Amino acid sequence: MTTFSDTAHSHIPNLPLYEPGRPLEEVSREFGFEAATADKLASNENALGPSPLALEAIRQHASRMHLYPDGAAFDLTRALAGKLDISPESIIAANGSNEIIELLGHVFLGPGTNVVMGERAFVVYRLVANLFQADVISVPMPDHVHDLCGQARALTPQTRLVYVANPNNPTGTVVDPEALHAFVRGLPDHVVAVLDEAYIELLPKRLQPDVLRYVREGRRVVIMRTFSKTYGLAGLRIGYAVAPPDLIQLLQRVRQPFNVNAMAQAAAIAALGDEEHVERTRELVQSGLARFQDAFEDLGLPYIPSVANFICVEVGAGRSTFEKLQARGIIVRPMDVYGMPRHIRITVGLPEQNERCLAALEECL
Repeated sequence: MTTFSDTAHSHIPNLPLYEPGRPLEEVSREFGFEAATADKLASNENALGPSPLALEAIRQHASRMHLYPDGAAFDLTRALAGKLDISPESIIAANGSNEIIELLGHVFLGPGTNVVMGERAFVVYRLVANLFQADVISVPMPDHVHDLCGQARALTPQTRLVYVANPNNPTGTVVDPEALHAFVRGLPDHVVAVLDEAYIELLPKRLQPDVLRYVREGRRVVIMRTFSKTYGLAGLRIGYAVAPPDLIQLLQRVRQPFNVNAMAQAAAIAALGDEEHVERTRELVQSGLARFQDAFEDLGLPYIPSVANFICVEVGAGRSTFEKLQARGIIVRPMDVYGMPRHIRITVGLPEQNERCLAALEECL
């Protein structure tokens, strides 16, 4: 009997699945406790929740949800253009920055092409390359930091995209700004640098590299950003890319109509203006990271110093520790999919969540 797999594209049944941070509801059903009593510290979400200004915008727009959204996200792209001092034609809104990764695949990838990435960079780069039957060249990351010289050496005539996540997920590390500058300026003409800045707003402004200048210079770069992390809008799936206008036009041709819902657009515009919420988020993350690092040192646990809202710690058997923590109502992320089977990744939560996580971790160890 013919199966659906028999008539699908031959590579599809063998594609690996993405393993997300487990939802609170799923874990609570499995272990028999109330979702409200568990702590999800697995998906790098903002523990403060959405910007209050975004919540008010959602309430104001709720009665208009029977209307299709603005497919061009006109108001949002103009708001972003004003904040970033870039032309609106250099911006495209998306269903989370993950959609940008897929759109880039549609435009640039296929059999016979390849992408270059750090071996411990965001796994979705690899998954999307697999989807489009492109090869993946993984470059080792000494000290868990992107080796930009190594990635430059790994480029081939078939390379179309080279990914640099800065800060990097899952390691929380950043690259040297001068090294990044030399890397971008030295790229060959057939390669597009994809600079993933999902966590960039968590850094103090003085430490945020000025990568937008590469777009103003017309270089072959795409900068990806999101409202999921710092702005606390992960559930609305809203992100964007900044790139030279001719590259943005290619992405526009392969996106779906109405790819960004109306509620997300309204919330994102409001969140952009909430600098107080951004600063509170930065302070929460910095104090949380310091608490985790102090505790790990007291416990004798090696960890990767992080600048983002999460931290990787070496616990021995990562998957086993992840499962033990789940049974105690603490959801973290195992790192074996990244070739780090001895590590777990913990999202910075509210102070009381951090303390519950540390107490549970000490029990497990």
